[in-house]
Amino acid sequence: MSADDHDPNGLDLARSIARAYRGVLRNVTANVTGKRGGSRYRRLTTPTRSGSFPDDRDPQPLDAALDRLVSEHGWGSDLAAHAVFGRWDLIVGSEVAAHCKPERYAETELVVRADSTAWATQMRLLAATVVRRLNSDLGDGAITRIQVQGPTAPSWRHGPRSVRNGRGPRDTYG
Repeated sequence: MSADDHDPNGLDLARSIARAYRGVLRNVTANVTGKRGGSRYRRLTTPTRSGSFPDDRDPQPLDAALDRLVSEHGWGSDLAAHAVFGRWDLIVGSEVAAHCKPERYAETELVVRADSTAWATQMRLLAATVVRRLNSDLGDGAITRIQVQGPTAPSWRHGPRSVRNGRGPRDTYG
């Protein structure tokens, strides 16, 4: 077609699209028309609606979708290790859990904060037992080390001015 043969109604564009589509259908329906009881047009490889059997396009239960997301990204071991935070009192016991809390988990190391130096020492003594128990629950090598941290020391800086290399509160501990 030349520029002078252009149809201002857009019918030429519609006809060219129809011709192109007809060519696609001929390729799709090749060797299909001779089948007994078959339809003239073969279903495309990606159907637009779901059939009678469940597939990935159907609505999925939330737990199945989350399980697939976790497995696709490889978050299984990290998720299991972070589940320790919710079950901490069942793993170490209620008395230890009242004084020692897990703070973070990174690269097979669990950081636990104790509320006193005595409980930090107790948790350090229990660390090997807790690691064995966690690895039996989560899988071997999920946690290789427990780092125990004691309580944070109070800050002696109050107010806008302070003295460098000062001795701290001199009369507090007598």
